Amino acid sequence: MRLLKDLGVLALALSVVGPVSASECSWPAWEGYKHALLSQDGRVIDRSSKQHITTSEGQGYGMFFALLANDRDSFAQLLSWTQNNLAEGDLSRHLPAWKWGKDEHGHWSVLDTNNASDADLWIAYSLLEAGRLWGREDYVTLGRNMLWRSAAQSLRKLPGLGLMLLPGDTGFETAEGWRLNPSYLPLPLLARFSQESPIWAELADNTRRLLLEGAPKGFAPDWLLWREGQGWKVDAVKGSEGSYDAIRVYLWLGMLAPDAPGRTDLLKHFLPMVAASTHDGFPPASVDSATGAHTGIGPVGFSAALLPLLASDPTTVAALQAQRQRLHQEPPQANAYYNQSLTMFGQGWDDHRYRFNKEGRLVPSWVDSCKE
Repeated sequence: MRLLKDLGVLALALSVVGPVSASECSWPAWEGYKHALLSQDGRVIDRSSKQHITTSEGQGYGMFFALLANDRDSFAQLLSWTQNNLAEGDLSRHLPAWKWGKDEHGHWSVLDTNNASDADLWIAYSLLEAGRLWGREDYVTLGRNMLWRSAAQSLRKLPGLGLMLLPGDTGFETAEGWRLNPSYLPLPLLARFSQESPIWAELADNTRRLLLEGAPKGFAPDWLLWREGQGWKVDAVKGSEGSYDAIRVYLWLGMLAPDAPGRTDLLKHFLPMVAASTHDGFPPASVDSATGAHTGIGPVGFSAALLPLLASDPTTVAALQAQRQRLHQEPPQANAYYNQSLTMFGQGWDDHRYRFNKEGRLVPSWVDSCKE
C-alpha cells in the first residue's frame, strides 16, 4: 500500500501542466522520474517488463532529461552506468548494447548486443550539448567519438536515396530491402550533428524526404522498407501500422525551431494526424499509414507527445488544451517508463523547459535564469 501511495504522489507531481517561470530552476517532473525509474547507480529501469530491462534508449533519454534539469551528478551516473554495462567500459570504442536485464537464469547481463541507432544519437547529442553548456571538453570529445562510430557502423548509402541511418548495425538489410524506422531520426539532433560533419546534413535532407514520401496520408508508420529501384514500400515485418514508434515522429517535428529547414512543409504534411486527434479528442492508438484509417485511444503519453505539434498551429488551441487537461486528469503511472518519457519530452517542452534552435543546439531554461 505504501508503494502504491508513493507512486500516486509521484504521478501527480509528474502531471503538472502549463508554462512555468524560467526562473523556476527545480523540475519536479525530473525528480519524480528519477525517484520512480532511476536506480542509485544510474540505470533507467522499465519496471513494466518482466526482466526489469534497461535499454540504451532509456539511458539516452535519461541523460537528456538530466541535462534539461541541470543535474550534473545524475548525468554522470547515467553515463557511467551506460559505459560500464552496455559499452564494455568504453563508449569511444563500443556503441552501447541496446538491451540489458535479467536473463532466463536470473543473471543480470546484456540481453542483446546489437546497438539501437536512435539511442546512440541521443547519447551523443546529450554529451555534445552537456560539454558545451557545462564546459566539459571530455564530454564533447566522447560525444564526437560516439557520433563517428555510429556513422561508421549504422550509416549506409542506399541506392536511389543516399545516406540513411539503419536502426542498428545488424539485422536491417535483407533481400527485400532496407528496413528503416522514421522515429529514429530526430531532425533537431541531425541539425546539431550537421555542425560536426556534412554527412549529417545529407542524412537530414534524406530524412525529410523519408518523412514526406513515406507517409502518403499524413500519418507516420512505425517502420518502412526502402527497395532498390522501387522506393518506399510497406514494411514486410510490421506492415503499415503507425503507433508506439511513430508517435515520436510528431513529437520531434513539433519541437523544430520556427526557422528550421523544411519545417513548414513537414508540419503541413502531417496535419491529418492533428485533425484526427482534434476531431476525436485524443490521439489514435493505431493508424494505417497507407490508408489513413485510425482506431483506438492512444495512451496518455501520446497526448504529451502531440503537445509541441498542436502548439505550432494557432487553430488548434482547443485541442492543445484538451490534451493538457487529459494529462492533468489521467497522468501516466509513475513507473511506466515509455509513457513517462514521452511526457517528459512533450510536457517539458510545453512548460518551456527547453527549445532547440535552428542549428539544433539545446536552449534549456536554466541557462539564463539559474546560477550554480
